[in-house]
Amino acid sequence: MKKKAALALGGGAVLGAAHVGVLRALTELDITVSMISGTSVGSFIAALYAFGKSWQEIRDIAFDLDWLDLTSLALSQYGLLSNKKMGDIVFGLLGDKNIEDALFPLSMVATDIGTGKKVILTEGDVAAAVMASSCIPGIFRPVECSGSLLVDGVLMENVPVSPLVEGAAESIICVDLLARHTFNKPKNIIDLLLNAFYSTITNTTLLQIEVADLCIAPDLSRFNLIDTGQIPDIMDAGYRAALPALKAWKDV
Repeated sequence: MKKKAALALGGGAVLGAAHVGVLRALTELDITVSMISGTSVGSFIAALYAFGKSWQEIRDIAFDLDWLDLTSLALSQYGLLSNKKMGDIVFGLLGDKNIEDALFPLSMVATDIGTGKKVILTEGDVAAAVMASSCIPGIFRPVECSGSLLVDGVLMENVPVSPLVEGAAESIICVDLLARHTFNKPKNIIDLLLNAFYSTITNTTLLQIEVADLCIAPDLSRFNLIDTGQIPDIMDAGYRAALPALKAWKDV
């Protein structure tokens, strides 16, 4: 019998390329994704997949992206850059779509920086939701949504299992990009902010993913968070970690 799973894709900047390798393994093993959630870069991949993009199409999209393609200078009291270009890319790839138009249930996690509370986005403009979920505070200007200022969901739930639990998913597979990540000496202010940002969430993530049936944690320790030249190797690392883990899960 063909197996189905709900899939949670975590954040981790350029390390998100590993998610493409996971999607490749799911496809090769004929495992159907019945529900998907994403945080930060995971929201970008999740949105594309939920709107029918194959892993090959997402791979080609990732190959064409550059870190600076997703940012533009927007000096303000809230951040150094704007990630509006990320929203523009999602709009260009998917068109004028709402989250609820996806082929199967899609949710994205953001943080209301005014209240410090988690926001689970399950309806409304999909491009704006991806922008909000991946809006790293201090680097990117917050995304305004219904009077709230939304930033990266990593602050609340980097591997977004809870939306799948709330959606009554029968079996949950999650992908934690940072579980085995090694932080290196920062080379610039972006490196420094990303290291500070992601290093604070590891212990919280371990508690949040306990309810998952399978956690895929690729060894991405040799990669940094912003060099897009690593993308092919990161994808391969995601695939090599996912294939045996998913095969074992499927065979149970």
